Amino acid sequence: MPRVTFLNDQGKSIEVPPGTTILEAAKAVRAQVGYACGGVCACSTCHVYVIKGLRSLSPLQEREEDILDKAFDVRSNSRLGCQSRLGTEDVEVEISRESRQAYLDEHPDERAA
Repeated sequence: MPRVTFLNDQGKSIEVPPGTTILEAAKAVRAQVGYACGGVCACSTCHVYVIKGLRSLSPLQEREEDILDKAFDVRSNSRLGCQSRLGTEDVEVEISRESRQAYLDEHPDERAA
């Protein structure tokens, strides 16, 4: 099974079945990936940067591209966690600043004191 590692969230990591989204993996390990729309590709709060394994993910679709146009600091390795389904290779991601902030806004009890 492929492993997803969240590099800038204490290296949280989890093995998941192929077809699992990055967002689903993030929720399973409580990685700080936002999901204001509930993971239905209606916002950009689950924006991540794929450092390793980009080619193993499901292809970028037009709807995801449209939503990424609304995100901040979009890069060539940007993906929406809710739309990125894992293949068979391990994936390493960095959570975007906007996504971490959205997560903390959604989970105020997890903010650092």
